[in-house]
Amino acid sequence: MHADPALIRSARTQVTAEEWAVRTDLAAAYRAVALYGWDDLVFTHVSARVPGPGHHFLINPYGMLFEEITASSLVTVDAQGEKLDASPYPVNPAGFVIHSAIHAARHDAVCVLHTHANAGVAISARKEGLLPISQIATIVLPMLGYHDYEGIAVRDDEKPRLVRDLGEKSALILRNHGLLTVGPSVGDAFVTMYALTRACEIQLLAQRDGQDLVHVDPRIVAGVAANIQAVTKGMGPGIAWPALLRRLDRLNPGYRD
Repeated sequence: MHADPALIRSARTQVTAEEWAVRTDLAAAYRAVALYGWDDLVFTHVSARVPGPGHHFLINPYGMLFEEITASSLVTVDAQGEKLDASPYPVNPAGFVIHSAIHAARHDAVCVLHTHANAGVAISARKEGLLPISQIATIVLPMLGYHDYEGIAVRDDEKPRLVRDLGEKSALILRNHGLLTVGPSVGDAFVTMYALTRACEIQLLAQRDGQDLVHVDPRIVAGVAANIQAVTKGMGPGIAWPALLRRLDRLNPGYRD
């Protein structure tokens, strides 16, 4: 029987200030996923690397809705997804196969975010994938890879192919499955997911009546990365994260507990 989320004791004094900052951002990401309607009951994950020399990660307590997750309720796991703390909640080791593979291969991937949002799953099932038909799609396409579906991610032998297909990119469409983004911070991974999800939603709307679509010139797509650095003042996706935290503080502030 799982504990009442309201009874989970604060972990703030039990961890370093650096870990608490990551916990706060990660809990905010879970609640923001719920806010935007990308959650899937208690399924899918957002994980973040615990600061320090150990190969430890934070992940959701299995059984809590994303809108309920707090900084203190996050569970610490090792590289195999095994629980390392006394949380009354279990973890879902099957879902951590994807995350553990990427964290092990990409040390720059502080955060790995995976969703089953409708638009992302729909585009993942289309042969052409994401098309360069909107400005937001051109932002995502240079950083986007694809990974073919191999069934529910429970087998370790899928890990090398996941790592290969992501490469050095920041976003991945998991065929017939959903979307995945990584980033050097929780905020970066979240804002990249926002852009990828929006691009998928726009494409589905544009394709609704079956008419021909106007594609952005590939030369323009190739120059987008440099433009992004200019318009975000060098901050990249992270420029929007503090504003999103302020929105959560107004609408669902308990993530900091």
